[in-house]
Amino acid sequence: MAASVLIVEDESAFLHRFSQAVTADETLRLYGAVASVGAAKALIDADPPDVVLTDLGLPDGSGVEVIRHAVARRPDCDVLVVTMFGDDVHVTDSIAAGATGYLMKDALTERIAEAIREVRAGGAPISPGIARRVLQRFRDAAAASCATAHSAERATAEGTLTRRETDILRLVAKGLGFAEIGEVLAISPHTVVTHVKRIYRKLAVHSRGEAVYEARMQGLL
Repeated sequence: MAASVLIVEDESAFLHRFSQAVTADETLRLYGAVASVGAAKALIDADPPDVVLTDLGLPDGSGVEVIRHAVARRPDCDVLVVTMFGDDVHVTDSIAAGATGYLMKDALTERIAEAIREVRAGGAPISPGIARRVLQRFRDAAAASCATAHSAERATAEGTLTRRETDILRLVAKGLGFAEIGEVLAISPHTVVTHVKRIYRKLAVHSRGEAVYEARMQGLL
């Protein structure tokens, strides 16, 4: 079944290009193309799409509002940010809100459909320069966490996530792929997969979206 895509973009040229890219791909279905936060929220409330592609600078607010609303209405919704803002504040705010990908407009138009397919497959497309900064921030945070709480690695109860599992689940919630998580935590992708399987078993779930949703419901994230 084709993945439904909602495009939120107030620049008509980009809105047209992104819409054309989606409609030209048989694996995708254009659910809507709007130019404001309010219009996006209305469509999400009516029927949450599989993917939301949003700019951040919108006439009636920030695209971060769209991200939060989409993830709240449908936890497994993938949100791809496409914007001109490449500063740390916009990037971290978007990822914290639930974005699963972050691309600069000047590098995207010709590969929009590919980027959407990538997030649906569990990837996290991020423009190279932004990816380096994000990974460094996570490395710094992971190093600080390990330095202050190395002794808390093991869980005291069968259903409790270990500190490492919690760290991995937080990175999954940010949209990072297994290889990227391994790079941040200085472990192999195979080890990441092993931890993720344990997380799924403890939370009684079968996908990353379910794991993140269940962990949030239990107050683990």
